[in-house]
Amino acid sequence: MLALNLAWEVAQLPLYTLWLEGMPGEIAFAVLHCTGGDAMIAAVALAAAILLTRSWHWPSQGWGRVTLIATLIGLGYTVFSEWLNVDLRQSWTYTAAMPRLPPWGTGLAPFLQWLLLPPLAMLAARPPPRPFAR
Repeated sequence: MLALNLAWEVAQLPLYTLWLEGMPGEIAFAVLHCTGGDAMIAAVALAAAILLTRSWHWPSQGWGRVTLIATLIGLGYTVFSEWLNVDLRQSWTYTAAMPRLPPWGTGLAPFLQWLLLPPLAMLAARPPPRPFAR
């Protein structure tokens, strides 16, 4: 998941004003900081999903439920965090190229990141199917 988030953070950089206005060191720090934050969000979302579903033997047990709930938790946190940091704190700013989703104006790139990457990472963690017994 960490490598996926790192690649996503780098790919979406042109959608943030930091790409145009930041110094190389600031940009590198932001990428590493955001990737570390992504790892923490993913870990908390996964732990919460396992607890909520009581899938103590995940990933062999409750894979689908855990994947769905962890994805929703990560997505919910992302919508909140983008609203908080873009609109209220103004910690970062989107460029005009960033499509924004109603009702809170969440950027499409971070929304898709948390909609797509957790299920992809969960697929990688899923055990292979057992062969049919004859």
